[in-house]
Amino acid sequence: MAAEDLALDPKSEPAATPEKRSTGTDWWGELKGIFWLILVVLGFHSLLAKPFYIPSESMMPGLLVGDRLVVTKYPYGYSFISPTFHLLPFIPGRLFGSMPERGDVVIVSPPGSRTDYIKRVIGLPGDVLEVRGGTVFLNDVPVQRAAAGNRLIPVDANTRCDAMHYPDALVTGDNGAHYCRVAIFRETLPNGASYDTIDSGYTRGDNFEPVEIADGHVFLMGDNRDNSADSRFSVEENGLGGAVPWENIGGRAEFITFSLDGSATLNPLSWWGSVRPGRTGLSLHPDREAAK
Repeated sequence: MAAEDLALDPKSEPAATPEKRSTGTDWWGELKGIFWLILVVLGFHSLLAKPFYIPSESMMPGLLVGDRLVVTKYPYGYSFISPTFHLLPFIPGRLFGSMPERGDVVIVSPPGSRTDYIKRVIGLPGDVLEVRGGTVFLNDVPVQRAAAGNRLIPVDANTRCDAMHYPDALVTGDNGAHYCRVAIFRETLPNGASYDTIDSGYTRGDNFEPVEIADGHVFLMGDNRDNSADSRFSVEENGLGGAVPWENIGGRAEFITFSLDGSATLNPLSWWGSVRPGRTGLSLHPDREAAK
């Protein structure tokens, strides 16, 4: 049969009509995609890890204003403070909870606040903690503390070295750059966690009356001992108001991703020059020495 005859055969199937494809935007599909993306990001931030920005000098010398770091959410389990934006009311207890270790650097929100602080765990439940002349005592035993000389911290737009907090500390190096000269003391906790602290001279926080840490609470201090609002100070003084419930611990600081000196402007050409060299990848876990 000829091809023409086949085309005219009434028994043959009619040719399929091509489907018309929509050329418009599927806004509902786009919105669903954005919704799921936001949900995944919030879930990751709430359950696994989130970025954190250092806004104060309370954890110098290890952490500087302008450091960006990663905080993991899972090491201590989950509590009402874990979800992003801290929208939940206080709920006692933790899911899959475990107590932080001495020396851990943690994110904490003071009771009744939604603000995140970053401090170091010093005292655990059952400890009697006291500070005498700048030395921490745990259960009436002084925490090992050794002078480690002076350190020059570069002064920049984020590190000011103002005379009120660091008297006579601003110096000029041989290269003409300005530095903040601070006295370093190496502190080692009973479990062997070791880290550097700063002592800028006598302040009210150098003496703290003995207090027994309640069950389910931890006592937190900043490494910049004379410039840190922590468990030694009341909430009214912007401190933590004593030992904080472990439910208020939001996660553990792990490492620095990058650090900015505050010199960046809206000009993208200034961004690379504002990155502090040598800080990317620095671990925020304390060194470990043999427990005493």
